[in-house]
Amino acid sequence: MDTILKPLYYAVSWIIVQFHSFFGLFFDPDSGAAWGLSIVSLVVLIRVCLIPLFVKQIKSTRNMQALQPKMKAIQERYKSDKQRQSEEMMKLYKETGTNPLSSCLPILAQSPFFISLYQVLSHIAQNKTVGFIDPTLLASAQKAHIFGAPLAAKFMDSAEKIQSLGASLTDVRVVTIIMIVLMSASQFYTQRQLMTKNVDLTVKTPFMQQQKMLMYVFPVMFAVFGINFPVGVLVYWLTTNVWTMGQQMFVIRRNPTPGSKAFTERQERLRAKGKLVESPAEVAAKKAAEEARQNRQQPKRQPKAKRQTGASAPSGAPQSRTRASSSANGTTAEGSGTAAQDDKGKGGASAKGAASGSRNTKSGQRKGQQRPKHPSKK
Repeated sequence: MDTILKPLYYAVSWIIVQFHSFFGLFFDPDSGAAWGLSIVSLVVLIRVCLIPLFVKQIKSTRNMQALQPKMKAIQERYKSDKQRQSEEMMKLYKETGTNPLSSCLPILAQSPFFISLYQVLSHIAQNKTVGFIDPTLLASAQKAHIFGAPLAAKFMDSAEKIQSLGASLTDVRVVTIIMIVLMSASQFYTQRQLMTKNVDLTVKTPFMQQQKMLMYVFPVMFAVFGINFPVGVLVYWLTTNVWTMGQQMFVIRRNPTPGSKAFTERQERLRAKGKLVESPAEVAAKKAAEEARQNRQQPKRQPKAKRQTGASAPSGAPQSRTRASSSANGTTAEGSGTAAQDDKGKGGASAKGAASGSRNTKSGQRKGQQRPKHPSKK
């Protein structure tokens, strides 16, 4: 590994030495500020060089999200033939010009520099020169402390080793824990921002589930591996996460994924400023939908007595005949009000009214007929 990455050791150490010479003009050359800012500047320089890869990563991620419905259809169609499924996937990638590995390019390109910095700081902790770090710079770097923690110290180092670097075990562990928490939190927020704001929520795909899983896996990985990173590497990785978070916020605000929450917010901002030009068809559709919503009539609320009468619909036929009979016999409005109040007794009064109406009808029939006289009474 050292043989393969040795040229990068020289490159990374040379960049750090140049930045250290510059910041040494403003701060004590042996201070943590001069060396810490040199590491931060190294991160900024690397990330600026990786901006084209980052843009490619964003485009690849958006293309992958757009292809998820088609990919899911291919998986369902050829779920019993894995070879044909892979062929169709590769064909889809080729037709759309999408590379699944493009989303990993910034991390892959940054990894050699990360490993090189880790090795440079490890050499400093072991009191060994590396690259352009000569004995004078080595002694200066060992004296550099960030909030009381040496740049080359780790959370898992022994008390004797930390004392040899001129620090206490408590200071090192407190500083490393705080930096690991910040590093994990920034990673979690960056991934969460991508999932909640820059994903088309109208399409539910396995890709979204994978991203959601990574949102929780990556911070845990940083927390586990962070206890074995030197303080200088923690400074490097925390700076990288903060840069990524800010860069992603800028991209999501200016160029969000269509159908996402960020896209809707951007459209509203442009509409408020009068910069959004909508097609006539969209304007007409929105106007028609708004008019339909305003013209829609709400159902009128019925009186309680009427609702209860409607609830006793199965016994409605006798009740209707009762009311018709009462009206024919000159029933007054007061009588119907009494019947409406009696409806509260779950239809008991209606049954009484039906029986009364039946008796009235029968009595009317008896009045219209004459009983024949018995032959014995003639």
